[in-house]
Order: sequence, then C-alpha cells, then structure tokens
Amino acid sequence: MKEIIIVGSGGHGAELHDYIQYNNKQSGLEGIKILGYLDDNPDNYSSYSFSDPLIGGVEDHKVNKEVHYLIGIANLEFRQRFVEQYVKDGARFISLVHASAYISRSCILGTGVVIGPNANIGPNTMIGDYSMINSRCSIGHDTKIGKFNFISPNVCFSGFSEVGDGNLFGINSATIPNIKVGNNNKIMAGIILDKDVGDDTVVFYRYKERVIAIPKK
Repeated sequence: MKEIIIVGSGGHGAELHDYIQYNNKQSGLEGIKILGYLDDNPDNYSSYSFSDPLIGGVEDHKVNKEVHYLIGIANLEFRQRFVEQYVKDGARFISLVHASAYISRSCILGTGVVIGPNANIGPNTMIGDYSMINSRCSIGHDTKIGKFNFISPNVCFSGFSEVGDGNLFGINSATIPNIKVGNNNKIMAGIILDKDVGDDTVVFYRYKERVIAIPKK
C-alpha cells in the first residue's frame, strides 16, 4: 500500500480522489491510501466531499520523504513549479492510471503521469513525466508526448503525433497523423491540427476560420 499526499484540492484533486477510490474498490484492496491534501485556498477543499483532511498549504509544505505525492493542480505553470520545488526537496511522485483505461504493454509512462477513465493509449507510445491524459482520450500508436502537458477530455492524437512540453489541449481537440507540436502551446477546444505548431502559440477559431496567434517577443 502506498500512502500519498495530493497537492491541490480543487476540481482536479477531487477527480484524483475519485480515481483512487474507484481503483481501490475494483481491486478489493487499498492500494493507495490518501493521507490528505495540500491547498493554499481552503475554499477549494470545502467545495468537495473529501474523505481525507486538508493538512496544510502548498507553498509552506515541508516534504515528507516517507510518503508519496500526486500532483492535483491543473494550471500548468503552478503544476510544474511545485513539482520541481518538491522534487528538489526530495519528494517522490507517483503515476496513477484509472482502472478502466487501456494501456498498451509497449507504452512507456513517465513519472507522475495520470491517465483518466476510459482513455486508450496505443502501442509504442510515450507519455512524459507529469503529463495528464484525461478521460476518454485516445493516444494513437507511435505518438510521443513530452512533460507537463495537460490533455483535456476527448482529445484524440492520431498515429505518429509528436507533442513537446507544457502544452494545453482543450476538450475535443485532435491531430491528424504525423503532426508535430512544440512547447508551451494552447490548443483551444475543438481544434483539429492539420499542420505543425511551433512554440508559445495559441491556436483557436475566429468565426469559421482557424487563427494561429503568435505573441510578439
């Protein structure tokens, strides 16, 4: 049994709580025991019916090297910041795969990865450290995903897609095969990428036209 602390008690933290409860029930074992949550805003914690306590804030937490951690912060900036801070202080993060997800035996999962309900992860795929693959996502064969990505529900990556680090893919977005996406991009909901995307780009629809906005340096 792993004893864990979840970093973040908002909506994402609540989903992780439910994943763990579901997995424990399906296995008939308490494979993961939640010791509590960290959040600098107690209102986040009080918004959900958690069965485990709020044990402190995120900023001032002293890492407990005897337990494991799970990142429950969806905001990519803060997600990466606190993971790196905690790891530097000796924290051990775990990955979490929902029991209903299909993961190919040839898939390689990094550290701190979360795979949501009914996700499908195909053969020869790679999911980088601390990336979140949400519910009902489909990751096609030979797709490579970097670190600290947040992939929203119903996202579909076709085969041989390549995704860098720190990207946000909105709900129902997708790629056609062989698309390459760089780092720190925001792909808005419903977008189908049929061309490569570089770095630091927002891709969205304006009226019925697709627009790619690149911030000025």
